[in-house]
Amino acid sequence: MNSKYIDAMEKTTLIGPFKQIIPMTEVPLRGAINDSQLSIITNGGIVLKDEHIIAIGPFEALKETHTTAKIHQLKGNHVCVPGFVDAHTHICFGGSRANDYAMRNAGKSYLEIAKAGGGIWDTVTQTRKATQEQLTKSTIKLANRHLKNGTTTLEVKSGYGLTVNEELKMLRAIKEANKEAIADLIPTCLAAHMLPKDFKGSEEAYLNEMSTQLFPILKKEQLTNRVDAFIEQSAFSAKQIHPYFEKAKEMGFDITVHADQFTAGGSKVAVAFKAISADHLEASTEKEVQLLANSTTIATALPGATIGLGCAFTPARSLLDAGGALAIASDHNPGSAPMGDLLTQACILGTFQKLSNAEVLAGITYRAAAALNLKDRGILKEGYLADLAVFHSDNYQDILYNQGNLKPCMMWKKGILAYDKHK
Repeated sequence: MNSKYIDAMEKTTLIGPFKQIIPMTEVPLRGAINDSQLSIITNGGIVLKDEHIIAIGPFEALKETHTTAKIHQLKGNHVCVPGFVDAHTHICFGGSRANDYAMRNAGKSYLEIAKAGGGIWDTVTQTRKATQEQLTKSTIKLANRHLKNGTTTLEVKSGYGLTVNEELKMLRAIKEANKEAIADLIPTCLAAHMLPKDFKGSEEAYLNEMSTQLFPILKKEQLTNRVDAFIEQSAFSAKQIHPYFEKAKEMGFDITVHADQFTAGGSKVAVAFKAISADHLEASTEKEVQLLANSTTIATALPGATIGLGCAFTPARSLLDAGGALAIASDHNPGSAPMGDLLTQACILGTFQKLSNAEVLAGITYRAAAALNLKDRGILKEGYLADLAVFHSDNYQDILYNQGNLKPCMMWKKGILAYDKHK
């Protein structure tokens, strides 16, 4: 257990009354969801002990059955939903790409920006210059910012090191940051982000070096159990990535894929390798939609990249109507998705793709947890982690109606009041 949670041990707390609790317990993993499918507990309470929820139901009834619990009495109207899960971020990095953003909005193409010294390689250069301690501190800072916006679990990728030692530096920084950040950080190895400009060899040679030299250290130091790759014309082809993923699967890593961002093809690889998730999907056609919908792979939409790049949204409506599982993540990174506000982005995606409130909330809670293969969070239920996002409102619909402008007033993480707007 991380030291940040030790204070929660052996304490029982009853929180309430909430005007509404939205536990997300009736939500299916796959397919479209109507708002009528959401269960709503009115005038409810939640009992926490140690890191977990031990009871949920009518507040007055819980007071009678948990007489020794410390009562955290709420004044005014409050709504409670599960803490958000952001299943795709790149918040461990050095430097800034503000100039990229300005050039892109001035009409420069991705290739033109890269030739001018921008793009992913710019962040790689700046991240390599940063020390592990600097990366740890900046990652903690961004993770804590996400928590105040409702997120209690974040996936964090490497991928700006692109050598064995620099990738290790990033993943060690993420591991250290997880000890101090309030939100849980789930590390992912993205050594297959692009072929580094200073690598003297082919894409195949680079991937072989990473899989044979980096993977064993990741296992030995328990730095991650997840491996990602960017399958795209500017990164690695499906053919090139096959041996890399085969090695990862052989060593017991979960697979996730940057797929179909600019051209289709990555989602096919994701399904073939039974990846936990296929992320981006802005270029997915009906063929890819059907492929994903008929697989076990979670489709993860990244509206932050759409907003940052000015490209199409992931076909979220089509994926849901076809029976797919849709998660929504921020893709928070210094280049294409600098906003990093999951709730705002999910609201925008919902507007453009005509998603129900239930579908949006599921995409940033229960289904997002599934995209990280986490089975202990994303819903409010006995035995699950006590990760709660609390909003000043008498109607849960206000959370999305305000399009990200209504922020949580209170955040509970593993049974601890981790953020209180009024303190």
